[in-house]
Amino acid sequence: MTTRTPAKFYAALATGAPEPYRSLPVRLERMIHFVPPHNDKIRARVPELISRVDVVLGNLEDAIPADQKENARKGFVAMARDNDFGQTGLWTRINCLNSPWGLDDILEVVPAAGAKLDVVMLPKVEGPWDIHYLDQLLAQLEAKHKIGKPILIHAILETAEGVRNVEAIAGASPRMHGMSLGPADLAASRGMKTTRVGGGHPDYGVLADAGADPKAPRVLFQQDLWHYTVQKMVDACLMYGLKPFYGPFGDFSDLAACEAQFRNSFLQGCLGAWSLHPTQIEIAKRVFSPDPAEVAFAAKIIAAMPDGTGAAIVDGKFQDDATWKQAKVIVDLAKLVASRDPEMAKVYNLA
Repeated sequence: MTTRTPAKFYAALATGAPEPYRSLPVRLERMIHFVPPHNDKIRARVPELISRVDVVLGNLEDAIPADQKENARKGFVAMARDNDFGQTGLWTRINCLNSPWGLDDILEVVPAAGAKLDVVMLPKVEGPWDIHYLDQLLAQLEAKHKIGKPILIHAILETAEGVRNVEAIAGASPRMHGMSLGPADLAASRGMKTTRVGGGHPDYGVLADAGADPKAPRVLFQQDLWHYTVQKMVDACLMYGLKPFYGPFGDFSDLAACEAQFRNSFLQGCLGAWSLHPTQIEIAKRVFSPDPAEVAFAAKIIAAMPDGTGAAIVDGKFQDDATWKQAKVIVDLAKLVASRDPEMAKVYNLA
């Protein structure tokens, strides 16, 4: 598929629309917390929620009943209008482009929320054509309603075709913010035999070798169903300077498994995950903030190699320019966390 030439890639797609970002704004996004805007009681808690989370997302798609779609849209507009989000991001997940509600979501929410809206999360993205459509429409709305900053697009990877086209999706527009794994819809698209929303499955594992006693029980080591897809998504995102995220973990009763899944994705390169329940907020905050001991060690590496060249021995371990780069990733993230979290700033103790 042909793409825009380099000279035009960063040009605004509508006269009067803001120019796209050359690089993404630096923001802490450890958890994307989902709010059903049609629920008045939950929406009333948003002012308190803003100080607890990095991103508040008004969900208009899955989990919103068909007869509540319009109420959810109106609720999100009210939520955006009535709150000051400060450093906390405001996102919305619209309905997919081929649904009866997707177009109206865009046409009503964007003008009403205006510059308060940071990101539109687009579900079931199958290829760059989906991004191109939304990209052009957002530019037209920004121009028409004099929205002074570009609204970004975050794609959900939840179909087999989307996974196949993940690199083309990542490079489709300078408006791209990042991607999230959508394990439930992806499982259905692939014909996977699981009804779980994220996480592992007890039947997906590797059996230990038989011992001397053929009758002795053999241990089954459970594997990660999503490892391949997460890593493919991370590679595509980082190739284009985007942000990869793990998506939902549906079993609210199993906090340990949720933490394990989030931690796997963090180690693979994800910057955050969705939180669908208040109990998952602190898990995401803990997992996607680097460990203080790791930060302290990384700071030692940078101190020993200030310009990132050469080699050094730190705490008995060999370090070179490759490990310096790893250390810088950790320290930079710790500084970003410290900028929003005074308690973690004390723990990290970074200059």
